[in-house]
Amino acid sequence: MALSNILLLSQIAGHVILVILSLCMLVPLGMSIREFSGHCLLFTTGKWREEDGMFEVKWSSTGFCHFPVLTAIFHFLISTVQIYRYSRMKDEASFLSLFIDVVLGIWMLAFSILSAVMITLGFIVWCDGMTERFPSCETAAGQNIIHGDQDQIDTSGFYIEMGTAQFGAWGAFAISVGIGVIAILKLIHNHQVRNIKVSMYLERQRLVNQHQHQLDGNSTPPLMSETTNK
Repeated sequence: MALSNILLLSQIAGHVILVILSLCMLVPLGMSIREFSGHCLLFTTGKWREEDGMFEVKWSSTGFCHFPVLTAIFHFLISTVQIYRYSRMKDEASFLSLFIDVVLGIWMLAFSILSAVMITLGFIVWCDGMTERFPSCETAAGQNIIHGDQDQIDTSGFYIEMGTAQFGAWGAFAISVGIGVIAILKLIHNHQVRNIKVSMYLERQRLVNQHQHQLDGNSTPPLMSETTNK
């Protein structure tokens, strides 16, 4: 029981942290999409124009930003529901409930690693273009760099926004690993307890049957006893 309580508290704490990390992904990515007029910065490339020094941008698919956003929303919703469910849990969870927790943990882990890799690699591609003109990617933040869209696009916060999104994504991945491991441990523990209970029940039935068989073998019918005495 003590182990179960520790694991349950660990799950609640993990999901609380995951809620915070999902917001670290959702808010910066949403701000970046809005500041770039609906375009996605991740995996965006281009070339610098010699005549005016502007960046002739080739926008990437918006799906590279939308997937991490959907991942953050998924994490936020699942973690909120799990926190509520765990905080009201009084009895031991069923095997089916624990199995669902494992499946959700695997999905959260998969979405987290995909989003983290997508944000990191996509931002590297963007920064490679920026460092062709600026000494660092951070220096390009706030500069008037995109040809023809300078009135609609605000580049002042992209560096800190993407940095925060990366932190949230990799942090969510790490916490998802922990949550998944705890869910698997609880499932294994539940399975072992069920096997022990079944084994104890079968052993009890065997002992009862053996005792009954001994009683039946030692008992002598009354008629046979009287015949023997005569």
